[in-house]
Amino acid sequence: MKRRITREVKIGSVAIGGSNPVVIQSMTNTDTRDVQATLNQIRHLAGIGCEIIRIAVLNEQAALALKDICSLSPIPVVADIHFDYRLALKAVANGVHGLRINPGNIGERWKVQEVINAVRERNIPIRIGVNTGSLEKEILEKYGGPTAEGMVESALGHVGILEQENYHHIKISLKSSHVPLMIDAYRMIAHRVDYPLHVGVTEAGTVRSGVVKSAIGIGTLLAEGIGDTIRVSLTGDPAAEIPVAQQILRVLDLKKGGFELISCPTCGRTQVDLVHLAEEVEQRLEALPAPSKSVSIAVMGCVVNGPGEAREADFGIAGGKGRGLLFARGEVIAQLPEDELVPALMEKIEDDLSLSEKH
Repeated sequence: MKRRITREVKIGSVAIGGSNPVVIQSMTNTDTRDVQATLNQIRHLAGIGCEIIRIAVLNEQAALALKDICSLSPIPVVADIHFDYRLALKAVANGVHGLRINPGNIGERWKVQEVINAVRERNIPIRIGVNTGSLEKEILEKYGGPTAEGMVESALGHVGILEQENYHHIKISLKSSHVPLMIDAYRMIAHRVDYPLHVGVTEAGTVRSGVVKSAIGIGTLLAEGIGDTIRVSLTGDPAAEIPVAQQILRVLDLKKGGFELISCPTCGRTQVDLVHLAEEVEQRLEALPAPSKSVSIAVMGCVVNGPGEAREADFGIAGGKGRGLLFARGEVIAQLPEDELVPALMEKIEDDLSLSEKH
């Protein structure tokens, strides 16, 4: 898969764009003024694979809280700011590694210049974030509502303000809850600029609906080589976003490591409780540390076709009538009662992981 070549930008210690891997981002939903709660959430998200975190900065107290948050955060912090340039200046002074602003809503030109002067001294990148819900009135009137063309025009207008000040440490996002619109907007701007793009479907919904919309929207663009950072936006605990983002990247071979679960949809030949077996395996895999190399696990419902259809899997089980086969790398290694299949499979996986760590 050929990636779109973009400028490299550094957000703290994390390099994005260029030839760097696609980076996973999320956003806290704590009260930023509660430093401990915010740090606890950031540490948890970092522990499960989040690489950049965005934080809402609504007022001066939140901006001041950034000093401790940024100094203790295990991953780079991006401050999300609208309208008040003074909050951007305080966020920069308190150690943020990136800003998410739209220069066009900061106000007079001198206010934008103040922000640019502050970030220039520290080489802090700015993300221009355009959403269909916050397009300028004149653009909505020009295009008769939210359109991909309008989103791109809005983004380029904000980018132009920074470029006129000779500031090019820029990242761009063009988000919409309408997936086709979002895809069209990113495709358009990818042909217009070489800045790195942050890709996501905004307000995607709950885990049930949001995963589908995010996988289609983000996955389509990544498959076309578009996207340098991603966020899966789901209603609720942001920890639910990270595994989905990781899985999107793994499916497209853009991220190595971790477990891939392969399971058949069941059919009339299934004679074991395959749903229970697959769910148990999935839960037990989630409790294991993610391996540095990709490991595929197959849970199949039929001993007739199971091992053959999952021949490329590293490990797997295939059910029969109250029994099943345990196989590793295409070879059957045991026939076991149904209730022994999952324990035997997990033991084999854990033994393999232990052996890999020793080497």
